[in-house]
Amino acid sequence: MTDEPLILAIDNGTQSVRALLFDARGELVGKGKEEIEPYFSPEPGWAEQDPEYYWQSLGRACKRLWDETNASPEAVRGIAVTTQRGTVINLDREGRVLRPAIVWLDQRRAPVDEPIGGLWDLAFRLLGLRGTIQRLREQTQANWLKAMQPEIWEKTDRFILLSGYLNWRLTGRMVDSTGSQVGYIPFDYKRHQWCRDRDIKWQLMPVKPSMLPELVHPGEPMGELTREAAEHLGLSEGVPVFAAASDKACEILGSGGVSPDIGCMSYGTTATINTTNQRYVEPARFLPPYPAAMPRHYSSEVMIYRGFWMVSWFKREFGLREQRIAEERGIAPEVLFDELVNRVPPGSMGLMLQPYWSPGISNPEAKGAVIGFGDVHTRAHLYRAILEGLAYALREGRERLEKRNGVAIRKLRVAGGGSQSDAAMQLTADIFGITAERPHTYETSGLGAAINAAVGLGWYDDHEKAVQAMTRVGDHFNPDPETSQLYDRLYREVYTRMYDRLSPLYRKIRDITGYPE
Repeated sequence: MTDEPLILAIDNGTQSVRALLFDARGELVGKGKEEIEPYFSPEPGWAEQDPEYYWQSLGRACKRLWDETNASPEAVRGIAVTTQRGTVINLDREGRVLRPAIVWLDQRRAPVDEPIGGLWDLAFRLLGLRGTIQRLREQTQANWLKAMQPEIWEKTDRFILLSGYLNWRLTGRMVDSTGSQVGYIPFDYKRHQWCRDRDIKWQLMPVKPSMLPELVHPGEPMGELTREAAEHLGLSEGVPVFAAASDKACEILGSGGVSPDIGCMSYGTTATINTTNQRYVEPARFLPPYPAAMPRHYSSEVMIYRGFWMVSWFKREFGLREQRIAEERGIAPEVLFDELVNRVPPGSMGLMLQPYWSPGISNPEAKGAVIGFGDVHTRAHLYRAILEGLAYALREGRERLEKRNGVAIRKLRVAGGGSQSDAAMQLTADIFGITAERPHTYETSGLGAAINAAVGLGWYDDHEKAVQAMTRVGDHFNPDPETSQLYDRLYREVYTRMYDRLSPLYRKIRDITGYPE
Protein backbone atom coordinates (compact mmCIF):
# COMPACT_ATOMS: atom_id res chain seq x y z
CA MET A 1 0.00 0.00 0.00
CA THR A 2 1.52 3.30 -1.15
CA ASP A 3 1.62 6.39 1.05
CA GLU A 4 2.64 8.71 -1.81
CA PRO A 5 0.68 12.00 -1.54
CA LEU A 6 -2.45 11.84 -3.69
CA ILE A 7 -5.40 13.96 -4.76
CA LEU A 8 -8.98 12.70 -4.89
CA ALA A 9 -10.84 14.12 -7.88
CA ILE A 10 -14.61 13.66 -7.88
CA ASP A 11 -16.14 13.69 -11.36
CA ASN A 12 -19.95 13.67 -11.33
CA GLY A 13 -20.82 13.40 -15.01
CA THR A 14 -24.05 12.67 -16.83
CA GLN A 15 -23.53 8.91 -17.15
CA SER A 16 -21.45 8.09 -14.07
CA VAL A 17 -19.83 9.31 -10.87
CA ARG A 18 -16.10 8.64 -10.65
CA ALA A 19 -13.74 8.84 -7.69
CA LEU A 20 -10.23 9.24 -9.09
CA LEU A 21 -6.83 9.27 -7.41
CA PHE A 22 -4.02 11.20 -9.07
CA ASP A 23 -0.39 11.64 -8.04
CA ALA A 24 1.73 14.76 -8.53
CA ARG A 25 2.75 13.62 -12.04
CA GLY A 26 -0.84 13.37 -13.22
CA GLU A 27 -0.86 9.58 -13.22
CA LEU A 28 -4.15 7.88 -12.41
CA VAL A 29 -3.39 5.49 -9.55
CA GLY A 30 -6.92 4.51 -8.55
CA LYS A 31 -10.48 4.66 -9.86
CA GLY A 32 -13.93 3.90 -8.53
CA LYS A 33 -16.79 4.26 -11.01
CA GLU A 34 -20.51 4.13 -10.31
CA GLU A 35 -22.83 4.13 -13.33
CA ILE A 36 -25.89 6.33 -12.82
CA GLU A 37 -29.23 6.89 -14.47
CA PRO A 38 -28.80 10.27 -16.20
CA TYR A 39 -32.36 11.32 -15.37
CA PHE A 40 -35.99 10.28 -15.05
CA SER A 41 -38.86 11.96 -16.92
CA PRO A 42 -42.09 12.65 -14.98
CA GLU A 43 -43.33 14.42 -18.13
CA PRO A 44 -42.25 14.22 -21.80
CA GLY A 45 -39.10 16.27 -22.32
CA TRP A 46 -38.34 16.60 -18.61
CA ALA A 47 -35.02 15.44 -17.17
CA GLU A 48 -34.79 15.25 -13.38
CA GLN A 49 -32.72 13.44 -10.77
CA ASP A 50 -32.72 13.22 -6.97
CA PRO A 51 -29.72 15.17 -5.57
CA GLU A 52 -29.38 12.56 -2.80
CA TYR A 53 -28.92 9.96 -5.54
CA TYR A 54 -25.78 11.79 -6.69
CA TRP A 55 -24.46 11.91 -3.12
CA GLN A 56 -25.11 8.23 -2.49
CA SER A 57 -23.58 7.32 -5.87
CA LEU A 58 -20.47 9.25 -4.86
CA GLY A 59 -20.23 7.19 -1.68
CA ARG A 60 -20.49 3.97 -3.68
CA ALA A 61 -17.86 5.18 -6.15
CA CYS A 62 -15.47 5.87 -3.28
CA LYS A 63 -16.14 2.43 -1.77
CA ARG A 64 -15.26 0.86 -5.13
CA LEU A 65 -12.12 2.97 -5.22
CA TRP A 66 -10.84 1.81 -1.84
CA ASP A 67 -11.83 -1.79 -2.55
CA GLU A 68 -9.93 -1.87 -5.85
CA THR A 69 -6.76 0.17 -5.19
CA ASN A 70 -3.61 -0.32 -3.18
CA ALA A 71 -3.54 3.35 -2.24
CA SER A 72 -4.24 4.36 1.33
CA PRO A 73 -7.04 6.85 2.14
CA GLU A 74 -4.54 8.53 4.48
CA ALA A 75 -2.48 9.47 1.41
CA VAL A 76 -5.16 11.87 0.17
CA ARG A 77 -3.97 15.44 0.72
CA GLY A 78 -6.76 17.30 -1.07
CA ILE A 79 -10.10 16.95 -2.88
CA ALA A 80 -11.64 18.75 -5.87
CA VAL A 81 -15.06 18.37 -7.51
CA THR A 82 -16.01 18.67 -11.18
CA THR A 83 -19.56 18.11 -12.39
CA GLN A 84 -21.92 18.27 -15.33
CA ARG A 85 -22.95 21.81 -16.20
CA GLY A 86 -26.29 23.54 -15.75
CA THR A 87 -28.03 21.08 -13.39
CA VAL A 88 -29.87 23.12 -10.72
CA ILE A 89 -31.09 22.29 -7.19
CA ASN A 90 -33.56 24.01 -4.82
CA LEU A 91 -32.90 23.97 -1.06
CA ASP A 92 -34.98 25.38 1.79
CA ARG A 93 -33.64 27.29 4.82
CA GLU A 94 -32.72 24.04 6.60
CA GLY A 95 -30.81 22.79 3.57
CA ARG A 96 -33.48 20.26 2.63
CA VAL A 97 -33.98 19.43 -1.04
CA LEU A 98 -37.34 20.80 -2.18
CA ARG A 99 -37.69 18.91 -5.45
CA PRO A 100 -35.60 16.81 -7.84
CA ALA A 101 -32.73 18.53 -9.59
CA ILE A 102 -33.50 19.78 -13.08
CA VAL A 103 -30.79 18.17 -15.22
CA TRP A 104 -29.09 20.07 -18.04
CA LEU A 105 -30.75 17.81 -20.64
CA ASP A 106 -34.21 19.04 -19.62
CA GLN A 107 -36.34 20.42 -22.47
CA ARG A 108 -39.22 22.13 -20.64
CA ARG A 109 -39.99 25.75 -21.41
CA ALA A 110 -41.28 28.44 -19.06
CA PRO A 111 -44.45 30.31 -20.02
CA VAL A 112 -43.02 33.83 -20.27
CA ASP A 113 -45.53 36.38 -21.53
CA GLU A 114 -44.62 39.59 -19.71
CA PRO A 115 -42.51 42.01 -21.75
CA ILE A 116 -39.22 43.20 -20.27
CA GLY A 117 -40.24 46.78 -20.83
CA GLY A 118 -38.25 50.00 -20.61
CA LEU A 119 -35.02 50.77 -22.41
CA TRP A 120 -33.88 47.15 -22.34
CA ASP A 121 -36.78 46.10 -24.56
CA LEU A 122 -35.99 48.90 -27.00
CA ALA A 123 -32.30 47.97 -27.06
CA PHE A 124 -33.02 44.30 -27.72
CA ARG A 125 -35.41 45.24 -30.52
CA LEU A 126 -32.84 47.53 -32.18
CA LEU A 127 -30.17 44.81 -31.91
CA GLY A 128 -32.50 42.14 -33.27
CA LEU A 129 -32.23 40.14 -30.05
CA ARG A 130 -35.83 40.06 -28.84
CA GLY A 131 -36.32 36.47 -30.04
CA THR A 132 -33.03 35.33 -28.52
CA ILE A 133 -33.84 36.94 -25.16
CA GLN A 134 -37.32 35.42 -25.20
CA ARG A 135 -35.90 31.93 -25.78
CA LEU A 136 -33.35 32.48 -23.01
CA ARG A 137 -36.15 33.40 -20.58
CA GLU A 138 -38.15 30.35 -21.63
CA GLN A 139 -35.18 28.04 -21.03
CA THR A 140 -34.35 29.47 -17.59
CA GLN A 141 -35.33 26.86 -15.01
CA ALA A 142 -36.01 29.46 -12.32
CA ASN A 143 -38.67 31.07 -14.52
CA TRP A 144 -40.39 27.71 -15.01
CA LEU A 145 -40.27 26.97 -11.29
CA LYS A 146 -41.77 30.30 -10.32
CA ALA A 147 -44.54 30.02 -12.90
CA MET A 148 -45.39 26.32 -12.62
CA GLN A 149 -44.40 25.40 -9.04
CA PRO A 150 -44.76 28.70 -7.15
CA GLU A 151 -45.07 26.93 -3.80
CA ILE A 152 -41.62 25.37 -4.36
CA TRP A 153 -40.09 28.64 -5.46
CA GLU A 154 -41.58 30.44 -2.44
CA LYS A 155 -39.78 27.99 -0.11
CA THR A 156 -36.48 28.14 -2.03
CA ASP A 157 -33.74 29.64 0.10
CA ARG A 158 -30.83 28.45 -2.05
CA PHE A 159 -30.77 27.92 -5.81
CA ILE A 160 -27.46 26.26 -6.71
CA LEU A 161 -25.76 24.13 -9.32
CA LEU A 162 -24.87 20.48 -8.71
CA SER A 163 -21.25 21.52 -8.10
CA GLY A 164 -22.34 23.85 -5.29
CA TYR A 165 -24.53 21.14 -3.80
CA LEU A 166 -21.70 18.59 -3.66
CA ASN A 167 -19.22 21.14 -2.31
CA TRP A 168 -21.77 22.03 0.40
CA ARG A 169 -22.24 18.35 1.30
CA LEU A 170 -18.47 17.94 1.54
CA THR A 171 -17.60 21.07 3.54
CA GLY A 172 -20.83 22.30 5.14
CA ARG A 173 -20.21 25.67 3.45
CA MET A 174 -22.39 27.21 0.75
CA VAL A 175 -19.51 27.87 -1.62
CA ASP A 176 -18.74 27.08 -5.24
CA SER A 177 -16.14 27.74 -7.92
CA THR A 178 -16.35 30.51 -10.50
CA GLY A 179 -15.23 27.84 -12.96
CA SER A 180 -18.45 25.87 -12.46
CA GLN A 181 -20.92 28.68 -13.15
CA VAL A 182 -22.38 27.67 -16.49
CA GLY A 183 -26.16 27.83 -16.77
CA TYR A 184 -29.20 30.08 -16.65
CA ILE A 185 -28.08 32.00 -13.59
CA PRO A 186 -27.18 35.68 -12.96
CA PHE A 187 -23.44 35.17 -13.44
CA ASP A 188 -21.21 37.84 -14.98
CA TYR A 189 -19.11 35.85 -17.44
CA LYS A 190 -16.72 38.75 -18.01
CA ARG A 191 -15.90 39.56 -14.38
CA HIS A 192 -16.39 36.01 -13.00
CA GLN A 193 -18.67 37.28 -10.24
CA TRP A 194 -22.38 37.41 -9.61
CA CYS A 195 -23.96 40.13 -11.70
CA ARG A 196 -24.08 43.71 -10.49
CA ASP A 197 -27.36 45.06 -9.16
CA ARG A 198 -28.43 46.75 -12.40
CA ASP A 199 -27.55 43.86 -14.69
CA ILE A 200 -30.43 42.78 -16.97
CA LYS A 201 -30.13 39.15 -15.84
CA TRP A 202 -31.78 40.01 -12.51
CA GLN A 203 -34.81 41.13 -14.54
CA LEU A 204 -34.80 38.04 -16.77
CA MET A 205 -35.06 35.58 -13.86
CA PRO A 206 -36.45 35.62 -10.29
CA VAL A 207 -33.21 34.57 -8.58
CA LYS A 208 -32.08 36.75 -5.64
CA PRO A 209 -28.45 37.31 -4.55
CA SER A 210 -29.12 35.63 -1.20
CA MET A 211 -29.98 32.37 -2.98
CA LEU A 212 -26.51 32.02 -4.48
CA PRO A 213 -23.31 30.57 -2.99
CA GLU A 214 -20.08 32.36 -2.22
CA LEU A 215 -17.69 32.15 -5.18
CA VAL A 216 -13.97 31.40 -5.18
CA HIS A 217 -11.57 30.89 -8.08
CA PRO A 218 -10.23 27.50 -9.26
CA GLY A 219 -7.37 26.33 -7.07
CA GLU A 220 -8.54 28.26 -4.01
CA PRO A 221 -9.64 26.50 -0.79
CA MET A 222 -13.36 26.00 -0.21
CA GLY A 223 -13.29 24.38 3.21
CA GLU A 224 -12.48 21.08 4.84
CA LEU A 225 -14.15 17.70 4.81
CA THR A 226 -16.76 17.39 7.55
CA ARG A 227 -16.93 14.32 9.76
CA GLU A 228 -20.10 13.08 8.06
CA ALA A 229 -18.66 13.61 4.59
CA ALA A 230 -15.36 11.97 5.58
CA GLU A 231 -17.19 8.84 6.71
CA HIS A 232 -19.19 8.82 3.48
CA LEU A 233 -16.05 8.99 1.34
CA GLY A 234 -13.87 6.74 3.51
CA LEU A 235 -11.44 9.55 4.32
CA SER A 236 -10.23 11.47 7.36
CA GLU A 237 -12.05 14.53 8.65
CA GLY A 238 -10.41 17.84 7.78
CA VAL A 239 -8.99 17.02 4.34
CA PRO A 240 -9.00 20.33 2.38
CA VAL A 241 -11.43 20.77 -0.51
CA PHE A 242 -10.33 23.02 -3.39
CA ALA A 243 -12.31 24.77 -6.11
CA ALA A 244 -12.15 23.12 -9.53
CA ALA A 245 -14.50 23.85 -12.45
CA SER A 246 -17.17 22.33 -14.69
CA ASP A 247 -16.46 19.02 -16.40
CA LYS A 248 -15.80 20.61 -19.80
CA ALA A 249 -13.48 23.25 -18.31
CA CYS A 250 -11.57 20.62 -16.33
CA GLU A 251 -11.39 18.40 -19.42
CA ILE A 252 -9.71 21.24 -21.31
CA LEU A 253 -7.22 21.83 -18.49
CA GLY A 254 -6.52 18.09 -18.18
CA SER A 255 -5.88 18.00 -21.93
CA GLY A 256 -3.25 20.74 -21.62
CA GLY A 257 -5.38 23.47 -23.22
CA VAL A 258 -3.97 26.67 -21.74
CA SER A 259 -3.74 28.97 -24.80
CA PRO A 260 -5.84 29.93 -27.85
CA ASP A 261 -3.56 28.07 -30.30
CA ILE A 262 -4.63 24.73 -28.76
CA GLY A 263 -8.07 23.54 -29.83
CA CYS A 264 -9.56 21.21 -27.23
CA MET A 265 -12.31 18.98 -28.53
CA SER A 266 -14.68 16.87 -26.49
CA TYR A 267 -16.38 13.90 -28.07
CA GLY A 268 -18.89 13.52 -25.26
CA THR A 269 -22.67 13.61 -24.87
CA THR A 270 -22.29 17.21 -26.05
CA ALA A 271 -19.52 17.63 -28.63
CA THR A 272 -17.49 20.82 -28.24
CA ILE A 273 -14.40 22.66 -29.38
CA ASN A 274 -12.83 25.19 -27.01
CA THR A 275 -9.90 27.54 -26.79
CA THR A 276 -8.58 29.04 -23.54
CA ASN A 277 -7.75 32.72 -23.46
CA GLN A 278 -6.80 35.44 -21.00
CA ARG A 279 -8.99 37.80 -23.05
CA TYR A 280 -12.79 37.86 -23.05
CA VAL A 281 -13.56 36.52 -26.54
CA GLU A 282 -17.17 35.74 -27.45
CA PRO A 283 -17.36 32.63 -29.69
CA ALA A 284 -20.39 34.25 -31.34
CA ARG A 285 -21.98 37.68 -31.03
CA PHE A 286 -23.50 38.16 -27.56
CA LEU A 287 -22.62 34.59 -26.55
CA PRO A 288 -20.20 34.77 -23.60
CA PRO A 289 -17.12 32.61 -23.17
CA TYR A 290 -17.48 30.28 -20.21
CA PRO A 291 -15.16 30.44 -17.19
CA ALA A 292 -12.07 28.28 -17.65
CA ALA A 293 -10.55 25.97 -15.04
CA MET A 294 -7.69 28.45 -14.75
CA PRO A 295 -8.51 31.49 -12.61
CA ARG A 296 -9.48 34.61 -14.57
CA HIS A 297 -9.28 32.79 -17.90
CA TYR A 298 -12.02 32.29 -20.45
CA SER A 299 -13.08 29.30 -22.50
CA SER A 300 -14.58 30.22 -25.87
CA GLU A 301 -16.76 27.28 -26.84
CA VAL A 302 -18.65 26.07 -29.88
CA MET A 303 -21.11 23.36 -28.91
CA ILE A 304 -22.89 20.64 -30.85
CA TYR A 305 -25.66 19.78 -28.42
CA ARG A 306 -26.21 16.01 -28.11
CA GLY A 307 -23.14 15.50 -30.28
CA PHE A 308 -21.92 12.00 -29.46
CA TRP A 309 -25.39 11.20 -28.21
CA MET A 310 -25.98 10.44 -31.91
CA VAL A 311 -23.25 7.82 -31.79
CA SER A 312 -24.88 6.24 -28.74
CA TRP A 313 -28.22 6.38 -30.58
CA PHE A 314 -26.72 4.56 -33.57
CA LYS A 315 -25.16 1.88 -31.40
CA ARG A 316 -28.45 1.35 -29.58
CA GLU A 317 -30.60 1.22 -32.73
CA PHE A 318 -28.21 -0.44 -35.23
CA GLY A 319 -25.25 -1.84 -33.29
CA LEU A 320 -26.69 -4.73 -31.31
CA ARG A 321 -24.76 -7.24 -33.42
CA GLU A 322 -21.37 -5.64 -32.62
CA GLN A 323 -22.18 -5.35 -28.95
CA ARG A 324 -23.21 -9.01 -28.74
CA ILE A 325 -20.12 -10.23 -30.61
CA ALA A 326 -17.86 -8.06 -28.46
CA GLU A 327 -19.36 -9.56 -25.32
CA GLU A 328 -18.83 -13.09 -26.66
CA ARG A 329 -15.19 -12.34 -27.56
CA GLY A 330 -14.50 -10.39 -24.39
CA ILE A 331 -13.38 -7.27 -26.25
CA ALA A 332 -14.49 -3.64 -26.21
CA PRO A 333 -17.40 -2.92 -28.61
CA GLU A 334 -15.45 0.11 -29.90
CA VAL A 335 -13.05 -2.28 -31.65
CA LEU A 336 -15.87 -3.64 -33.81
CA PHE A 337 -17.41 -0.23 -34.38
CA ASP A 338 -14.03 1.00 -35.63
CA GLU A 339 -14.01 -1.93 -38.06
CA LEU A 340 -17.45 -0.80 -39.21
CA VAL A 341 -16.15 2.72 -39.90
CA ASN A 342 -13.06 1.47 -41.71
CA ARG A 343 -15.14 -0.61 -44.14
CA VAL A 344 -16.34 2.64 -45.69
CA PRO A 345 -14.16 5.04 -47.72
CA PRO A 346 -13.67 8.63 -46.57
CA GLY A 347 -16.67 10.71 -47.53
CA SER A 348 -19.10 7.81 -46.95
CA MET A 349 -19.82 7.58 -50.69
CA GLY A 350 -21.47 11.00 -50.66
CA LEU A 351 -23.62 10.55 -47.56
CA MET A 352 -23.51 13.91 -45.71
CA LEU A 353 -24.91 14.59 -42.25
CA GLN A 354 -25.74 17.87 -40.51
CA PRO A 355 -25.73 17.16 -36.74
CA TYR A 356 -28.35 19.61 -35.46
CA TRP A 357 -30.57 17.08 -33.67
CA SER A 358 -31.06 19.54 -30.81
CA PRO A 359 -30.61 23.15 -32.00
CA GLY A 360 -29.41 25.99 -29.81
CA ILE A 361 -30.71 29.44 -28.94
CA SER A 362 -29.24 31.05 -32.07
CA ASN A 363 -30.73 28.58 -34.57
CA PRO A 364 -34.03 27.36 -33.07
CA GLU A 365 -35.44 26.20 -36.41
CA ALA A 366 -32.55 23.84 -37.20
CA LYS A 367 -33.05 20.12 -37.65
CA GLY A 368 -30.74 17.23 -38.27
CA ALA A 369 -30.33 16.25 -41.92
CA VAL A 370 -28.78 13.46 -43.96
CA ILE A 371 -28.47 13.95 -47.72
CA GLY A 372 -27.03 11.93 -50.57
CA PHE A 373 -28.66 8.55 -49.83
CA GLY A 374 -28.30 5.90 -52.56
CA ASP A 375 -28.71 2.16 -52.93
CA VAL A 376 -24.97 1.68 -52.26
CA HIS A 377 -25.31 2.85 -48.66
CA THR A 378 -25.40 0.60 -45.60
CA ARG A 379 -25.53 1.18 -41.87
CA ALA A 380 -21.72 1.39 -41.95
CA HIS A 381 -21.95 4.40 -44.27
CA LEU A 382 -24.46 6.03 -41.92
CA TYR A 383 -22.20 5.45 -38.92
CA ARG A 384 -19.20 6.98 -40.65
CA ALA A 385 -21.36 9.88 -41.89
CA ILE A 386 -22.36 10.62 -38.27
CA LEU A 387 -18.71 10.85 -37.23
CA GLU A 388 -17.84 12.93 -40.28
CA GLY A 389 -20.79 15.28 -39.72
CA LEU A 390 -19.71 15.95 -36.15
CA ALA A 391 -16.15 16.63 -37.27
CA TYR A 392 -17.36 18.98 -40.04
CA ALA A 393 -19.45 20.93 -37.50
CA LEU A 394 -16.52 21.20 -35.09
CA ARG A 395 -14.19 22.27 -37.92
CA GLU A 396 -16.68 25.04 -38.61
CA GLY A 397 -16.38 25.92 -34.92
CA ARG A 398 -12.60 25.92 -35.18
CA GLU A 399 -12.72 28.45 -38.02
CA ARG A 400 -15.07 30.65 -36.05
CA LEU A 401 -12.81 30.55 -32.98
CA GLU A 402 -9.72 31.33 -35.04
CA LYS A 403 -11.46 34.35 -36.53
CA ARG A 404 -12.72 35.58 -33.14
CA ASN A 405 -9.40 34.96 -31.34
CA GLY A 406 -7.19 36.19 -34.16
CA VAL A 407 -5.01 33.14 -33.46
CA ALA A 408 -4.63 30.02 -35.59
CA ILE A 409 -5.21 26.66 -33.90
CA ARG A 410 -1.99 24.68 -34.35
CA LYS A 411 -2.70 21.75 -32.01
CA LEU A 412 -5.78 19.64 -31.55
CA ARG A 413 -6.42 17.73 -28.33
CA VAL A 414 -9.39 15.35 -28.33
CA ALA A 415 -10.96 13.92 -25.17
CA GLY A 416 -14.28 12.42 -24.13
CA GLY A 417 -15.70 8.96 -24.71
CA GLY A 418 -15.56 9.21 -28.50
CA SER A 419 -11.83 9.92 -28.40
CA GLN A 420 -11.23 6.27 -27.52
CA SER A 421 -12.08 5.35 -31.11
CA ASP A 422 -8.96 5.29 -33.29
CA ALA A 423 -11.17 5.58 -36.36
CA ALA A 424 -12.84 8.73 -35.02
CA MET A 425 -9.44 10.22 -34.14
CA GLN A 426 -7.99 9.56 -37.61
CA LEU A 427 -11.10 10.87 -39.30
CA THR A 428 -10.87 14.04 -37.18
CA ALA A 429 -7.22 14.61 -38.14
CA ASP A 430 -8.10 14.18 -41.82
CA ILE A 431 -11.07 16.58 -41.73
CA PHE A 432 -9.20 19.26 -39.74
CA GLY A 433 -5.97 18.79 -41.68
CA ILE A 434 -3.84 18.87 -38.52
CA THR A 435 -2.57 16.27 -36.07
CA ALA A 436 -5.17 15.10 -33.55
CA GLU A 437 -3.67 14.25 -30.17
CA ARG A 438 -5.17 12.08 -27.45
CA PRO A 439 -4.25 13.00 -23.84
CA HIS A 440 -2.29 10.44 -21.86
CA THR A 441 -5.32 9.62 -19.68
CA TYR A 442 -8.95 9.12 -20.53
CA GLU A 443 -9.95 10.81 -17.25
CA THR A 444 -9.13 14.33 -18.38
CA SER A 445 -11.95 16.01 -16.42
CA GLY A 446 -10.75 14.40 -13.21
CA LEU A 447 -7.16 15.31 -14.05
CA GLY A 448 -8.14 18.95 -14.56
CA ALA A 449 -9.75 18.99 -11.11
CA ALA A 450 -6.63 17.36 -9.67
CA ILE A 451 -4.49 20.09 -11.25
CA ASN A 452 -6.63 22.70 -9.47
CA ALA A 453 -6.08 20.89 -6.17
CA ALA A 454 -2.34 20.49 -6.82
CA VAL A 455 -2.00 24.26 -7.21
CA GLY A 456 -4.13 24.82 -4.10
CA LEU A 457 -1.90 22.47 -2.13
CA GLY A 458 1.19 24.37 -3.24
CA TRP A 459 2.64 21.44 -5.16
CA TYR A 460 3.07 23.84 -8.10
CA ASP A 461 3.39 27.63 -8.17
CA ASP A 462 0.68 28.14 -10.79
CA HIS A 463 -1.60 26.31 -13.19
CA GLU A 464 0.80 26.60 -16.14
CA LYS A 465 3.53 24.75 -14.22
CA ALA A 466 1.05 22.17 -12.96
CA VAL A 467 -0.16 21.53 -16.51
CA GLN A 468 3.42 21.08 -17.72
CA ALA A 469 4.09 18.52 -14.99
CA MET A 470 0.77 16.66 -14.98
CA THR A 471 -0.36 16.51 -18.64
CA ARG A 472 1.15 15.03 -21.77
CA VAL A 473 0.13 13.60 -25.12
CA GLY A 474 -0.59 9.91 -25.52
CA ASP A 475 -1.42 8.75 -29.04
CA HIS A 476 -1.36 11.11 -32.00
CA PHE A 477 -2.98 10.80 -35.43
CA ASN A 478 -1.51 12.56 -38.46
CA PRO A 479 -3.72 13.60 -41.39
CA ASP A 480 -3.40 11.77 -44.69
CA PRO A 481 -2.86 14.45 -47.39
CA GLU A 482 -5.01 12.78 -50.05
CA THR A 483 -7.87 12.09 -47.66
CA SER A 484 -7.68 15.61 -46.24
CA GLN A 485 -8.00 17.04 -49.74
CA LEU A 486 -11.17 15.03 -50.36
CA TYR A 487 -12.66 16.09 -47.02
CA ASP A 488 -11.73 19.72 -47.66
CA ARG A 489 -13.77 19.75 -50.88
CA LEU A 490 -16.75 18.06 -49.25
CA TYR A 491 -16.59 20.50 -46.36
CA ARG A 492 -16.29 23.68 -48.44
CA GLU A 493 -18.41 22.74 -51.44
CA VAL A 494 -21.18 20.79 -49.67
CA TYR A 495 -21.27 20.90 -45.86
CA THR A 496 -20.89 24.67 -45.41
CA ARG A 497 -23.77 25.25 -47.84
CA MET A 498 -26.21 22.76 -46.30
CA TYR A 499 -27.61 24.90 -43.49
CA ASP A 500 -28.41 27.96 -45.60
CA ARG A 501 -30.10 25.78 -48.23
CA LEU A 502 -32.11 23.75 -45.71
CA SER A 503 -33.05 26.34 -43.08
CA PRO A 504 -36.06 27.68 -45.07
CA LEU A 505 -37.35 24.12 -45.26
CA TYR A 506 -36.83 23.66 -41.52
CA ARG A 507 -39.01 26.71 -40.91
CA LYS A 508 -41.67 25.33 -43.24
CA ILE A 509 -41.62 22.01 -41.36
CA ARG A 510 -42.14 23.89 -38.10
CA ASP A 511 -44.97 26.00 -39.50
CA ILE A 512 -46.81 23.11 -41.14
CA THR A 513 -46.45 20.43 -38.48
CA GLY A 514 -46.16 22.46 -35.29
CA TYR A 515 -42.73 20.91 -34.62
CA PRO A 516 -41.68 22.30 -31.21
CA GLU A 517 -38.88 24.84 -30.99
